[in-house]
Amino acid sequence: MRDLVLGAVLLWLIVKAFKHPWIGIIGWTWISIMNPHTYSWRLSELPVAAAMAGSTLIGIFLTKDKITYFVSRESGVLMLFMLWMCITLPFSVYFDRSFDLWSRVMKIDFMILVAMLVLHSKRHIMALAWTLVASIGFYGVKGGIFTFATGGSYRVWGPEGSYIEGNNEVALALIMVIPLIRFLQMQLPAASKWASRGLALAMLLCAASALGSQSRGALLAIAAMTLVLWWRGKHKLEMGLVFLVLGVALIIFMPDSWTERMSTIKTYDQDTSAGGRINAWWMAFNLASHNFFGGGFMVSSAALFALYAPDPNDVHAAHSIYFMVLGEHGFVGLFLFLLLWFFVWRSAGRLYRHQSSSPEDRWMSDLGAMCQVSLVGYFVGGAFLSLSYYDLPYNILILVVLTCRLMDGKAKDDLPAAKLGLSR
Repeated sequence: MRDLVLGAVLLWLIVKAFKHPWIGIIGWTWISIMNPHTYSWRLSELPVAAAMAGSTLIGIFLTKDKITYFVSRESGVLMLFMLWMCITLPFSVYFDRSFDLWSRVMKIDFMILVAMLVLHSKRHIMALAWTLVASIGFYGVKGGIFTFATGGSYRVWGPEGSYIEGNNEVALALIMVIPLIRFLQMQLPAASKWASRGLALAMLLCAASALGSQSRGALLAIAAMTLVLWWRGKHKLEMGLVFLVLGVALIIFMPDSWTERMSTIKTYDQDTSAGGRINAWWMAFNLASHNFFGGGFMVSSAALFALYAPDPNDVHAAHSIYFMVLGEHGFVGLFLFLLLWFFVWRSAGRLYRHQSSSPEDRWMSDLGAMCQVSLVGYFVGGAFLSLSYYDLPYNILILVVLTCRLMDGKAKDDLPAAKLGLSR
């Protein structure tokens, strides 16, 4: 029965994508972020993502819907980053392994660019936000219930075979989606009390699930995001008390094993896991220093650690979005990566500072604020995780770029009236 229902939904999305490509993008995002077909016995081996992407691309040429061709500074830098990854590919130390991941990254980034062609309205932006929240929130609610049911004695893991399979990775994804849940909650009408409470419960369960992953990077990311929310809040004392009570309650609920693991943050120099990461960071730095194009994808090997790591016997993945890009694509690749997220942060800040006189447009400011909070989680938590190419941050890029474009379009429409001293 589950196979039939899921298959029918996926087939409907694929067919609708021919006429309305934006529906195909929503379907692609759902498949890429959540991997729903892996919960089916018959669909898990089928090229569902390829079918969704193919129907979307064909639909661009068949549809009568609006297709917007434009290049923002964010999409421009993303294309430069993609081009640089294509340039560094032939110089990969392990070409075969590098090619497989390169192909996967190119598909994701290409569909991010396609999304910015076919999504253009508030309806599309809200649909994308709901898709991201539902896709990641599913694992957050499920993991949060599991954490409470087991007293936090077992770690929460992500969906098998995905970017967020590991406990650290799924924790960061859950943390990043909490501000998006808050954004959607802020858009609900005052009468929707039960829906608002449901989203509040989802945020609590996502936070519990992230803590239940026993990820130290997740704890630092939550702390950073909470600090930003508190700093920007209007009622700092009340918000501070709420955050303090919730934080203490969740931490007290966790078992002694969780507390012992989190306490190693203060003694990272004595922790073998933290020491291995620092060793991998030095390896990435030395590799990029000796190879202008970096080492290509998948450079965590004993041979390269023997050449470039302080401790050649401690072979680890980079476990950092920054050092991962540095080791794989050199200093040029790292510069483009940092420039991309600098522009996204600035654009989200521009949305946050946008104070529209129309209540209908205040959602733009709300979205900019929550996207910045989500990015804080990515920047802080990502410093300890290898999620440089994961879809979710790039979907936040889409939300920010498209909303900025809507905001700028409205500003241009209002300009003639403002010059004439008229009100709309």
